[in-house]
Amino acid sequence: MGTKTSVLASQLKFVCYLMLFFTVIEVVNIIFARSLNVYGIYPREWVGLRGIFFSPFLHGNLAHFASNIITLGIFSLLVLQYGKKIYITVSLYLVLSIGILVWLFARPAMHIGASGIIYGYFGFLVLGGLISGRIKLIIISLVVGFFYGGLIFGVFPTNSFVSWESHLFGFIAGLCAAKIWAKKR
Repeated sequence: MGTKTSVLASQLKFVCYLMLFFTVIEVVNIIFARSLNVYGIYPREWVGLRGIFFSPFLHGNLAHFASNIITLGIFSLLVLQYGKKIYITVSLYLVLSIGILVWLFARPAMHIGASGIIYGYFGFLVLGGLISGRIKLIIISLVVGFFYGGLIFGVFPTNSFVSWESHLFGFIAGLCAAKIWAKKR
């Protein structure tokens, strides 16, 4: 029991550091009047390529940041149940694949925010547990599907200020990541 408790404590500590990192970037962005947001993804413009790596850390306002940070923390903790190596691999895969797809196919606008990663984790968590064959992960899939299933509506273009493309590509990339990395060992 002690080992499981120490693993969970380590995972919680990791997630807290991750959330602190996002918060520090948010504070710096506020101090500089959101001028860091120019480092978002602007599709099909060469300068927009840098956003592939920077856009998940940037947010349009405090409400945007707040709507992302809690869910990002929860989903990060849940993806960590697959192991830290899979968490890091899936996270890097999501950042790169979502960023490239947004740069190639999204409408011409500045795309920023962690919601693409959140949708990627959502897709991974919903499908991953089901194909893992592990009871704990299946329960996580069912709980995430039940409590966060409404996220699926975010993949549709309902608001011109929301990067639904990041949501859509994130969800699809998350499903692909689950097929690749969540298999029964």
